[in-house]
Amino acid sequence: MKLVIDTTKKREPLGDLYGIFFEDLNHAADGGLYAELIRNRAFEFDPIDNPDYNHLTGWEVIGTPQQIGAAVITGDPVNGKNPHYLALDVHEPGQGAGIRNGGYHRGISVKAGEGYRFSCWAKREQDPEEPVVVSLREEAGETLAEGSFSLTDRWQKYELTLTPQKASGGAYLTLTPGGRGKVYLDFVSLFPTDTYRGHKNGLRRDLAELLEQLHPKFMRFPGGCLVHDGALDPEARDAQYRWKNTVGPVEGRPARRSNWGYNQTLGLGFYEYFVLCEEIGAKPLPVLSPGYDPHHHREAPLSEMQYFIDEALDLIEFANGPADSKWGSLRADMGHPEPFGMEYLGIGNEEVGEPFFARYKIVADAVRERYPQMKLIGSSGPFAAGGEYERGWRHAREDKADLVDEHYYMAPEWMLANHHRYDSFSPEDPKVFLGEYASWGNTWYNALCEASYMLGLERNAGAVGLACYAPLFCNADYVNWQPDMIWFDRDRSYGTANYYVQKLFMENQGSFRLEAHLEDAPENECWTKEPERITGGLRLATYDSTARYRDICLTDEETGEKICPAEATVRAGEDGIVLAAPKASRFSLTAKVTELEGYRGFKIYFGEESGTDLLCWSVGGWQNQDTSVTQTIRGRGAELSQYLMTVEPGREYELKLQVDGRRVRTFIDGQPFHDIIVQPVVAEPLYVGASLAENGDIVVKAVNVTDQERRTALELCGLEEDRSYPVSVRIMSGWEPEEQNSFEEPEKIVPRTERCELSGSRTEWTFAPRSVTFIRIGREG
Repeated sequence: MKLVIDTTKKREPLGDLYGIFFEDLNHAADGGLYAELIRNRAFEFDPIDNPDYNHLTGWEVIGTPQQIGAAVITGDPVNGKNPHYLALDVHEPGQGAGIRNGGYHRGISVKAGEGYRFSCWAKREQDPEEPVVVSLREEAGETLAEGSFSLTDRWQKYELTLTPQKASGGAYLTLTPGGRGKVYLDFVSLFPTDTYRGHKNGLRRDLAELLEQLHPKFMRFPGGCLVHDGALDPEARDAQYRWKNTVGPVEGRPARRSNWGYNQTLGLGFYEYFVLCEEIGAKPLPVLSPGYDPHHHREAPLSEMQYFIDEALDLIEFANGPADSKWGSLRADMGHPEPFGMEYLGIGNEEVGEPFFARYKIVADAVRERYPQMKLIGSSGPFAAGGEYERGWRHAREDKADLVDEHYYMAPEWMLANHHRYDSFSPEDPKVFLGEYASWGNTWYNALCEASYMLGLERNAGAVGLACYAPLFCNADYVNWQPDMIWFDRDRSYGTANYYVQKLFMENQGSFRLEAHLEDAPENECWTKEPERITGGLRLATYDSTARYRDICLTDEETGEKICPAEATVRAGEDGIVLAAPKASRFSLTAKVTELEGYRGFKIYFGEESGTDLLCWSVGGWQNQDTSVTQTIRGRGAELSQYLMTVEPGREYELKLQVDGRRVRTFIDGQPFHDIIVQPVVAEPLYVGASLAENGDIVVKAVNVTDQERRTALELCGLEEDRSYPVSVRIMSGWEPEEQNSFEEPEKIVPRTERCELSGSRTEWTFAPRSVTFIRIGREG
């Protein structure tokens, strides 16, 4: 087998291909990247955020009711945007009564000899000469660091630095007022002084450094479903994310519900985001809602779209406007008079339904009129194919979007089966922005399959403009979603195998693609048992409902033989009506079905080899809004196609499933829906690519997903035969497929570096089984 690289001709520019995506889920911001150590610092937690919350969540009163009282009240707050604050009423002074907070992790991790910046707003009614003692203490009461301050009868901000002389993984910030009477507290805060680049209101250093070390080209922010899931009124407690709520002093940033089930302080807001992008060398790519919430079918009236137009225009001015403009002056007041150089704007997240696209166009047209150079990004929903996906692409072409945001999370085998997905995409269309993607898992096998897929993205750089893995962060104590690229707890963090694959691609992206191809390669390995047809049994079942199936008929389209089970009622959780696996490659299944009670409609399983390997046609599905076809491989799902559809209780539907080889078609009441090819899982002998780096280096990239080593003749057309070139090789190999990094072994799966020399333009190379290899050939000098 020969790998041939043409180094003489630049192909497509690779631009800003590889970046990152930050969304505050899994407590990625509060309790994560945002370095604030106090949970519920402003006493604004609310049952709207989470039914288990109250205004004292995260706080514990120290002392008996006879010694001290504690209540969260309103009226005369520090800032009306955050109206609640704590009133302590000291009845028996000198007893050590007060309050304490253990942060987000059952205790705060502190390091010996390092500073922790305490601040709070406070006032009191009497005994002004009596100090408030603030300390870091362990659970058993040992004091690690201590300071104090005295209060007046007016709100003032107090600051001091606590420096523990002993490390602890379970410290509590404790406030103990001296004297009698009422003491009022708000915005009780504790930050390490050792934040990323030393900023106040800063970021957790280890997490930000993991981002910096990736060398991403861009950073998408703030979501994700966080962008569009919420009330349209910006003043509502459960409002959609509004960037203007996240800038200015933190006291004026109103607490908001996160759709992921917790509270957002918005301390990590748009200003901090823009600064972070600048410091890690990533272009900002913010995403805004144009007044549509697909989760709850909320739509801003078309006659009231000016608010959402202004949201977009004002954000661009905040990022790029002169320091004497309205929003540019706010940026300057916050400490950054220079523009941030924003080039991209996403309008909408993963949107479905025609109402979104009418609103997208209104906002996009207004932005284009004022800022014609801004690159605008449309949406194709959270699916890889189907009606909403096609709707998104159709509107993107009509509205002349620069890019189209695609999202999908798939079984790793799907990435092998669909490696050539973008080969047929036209470079004349809007470019693909693969804004969220991952395979289900953080194992070496997941990372390996993702690496093979990324070479397909790179090979199609004429059609694919941007791509970012998702999600980025996960706090191990607050898991909403997994897999994730970076895991952390209160004092530890690690990059997954997926992280190190992404890092390799970002560090070695290059400026231009170079042509790379294999000659005399062995045949592909097919990992699907029968690649020409779908095999396995069928089942008629339900979601969270009871349904009556009748007129059921399974037809062998090759012989005409029919199997027609009797009418039956199926309940949620039951196996349903089971049919034997068809022997033919062409068959059809018809049935009439009615939802009698419950929710979310029906499911027809087919191609069922086991409980972990099957296909499913759902009718109703997620929030009773979809019909979809999903493939499960080794227990991990891949949604192959989706259309909007709602099941009406009591109404009878006529369903038809047609299978011809690996082609699947579905019909509801005679109307066609899905028409897809279920691709067999194929492993190519070697996935290859190459690029020209900014400094002139040649980067050869190869991924071997098989368990066979690949001995390869490497030919680099255009290199001089009588010259030696320095070579740096980054290799990931040697692990079992299911191995992964962890807190106990954070660097189990990381690249290693080897160095050698290349004489002339040809050499031999052996690519190890299950490996990712980047060969960088220096041409300087």
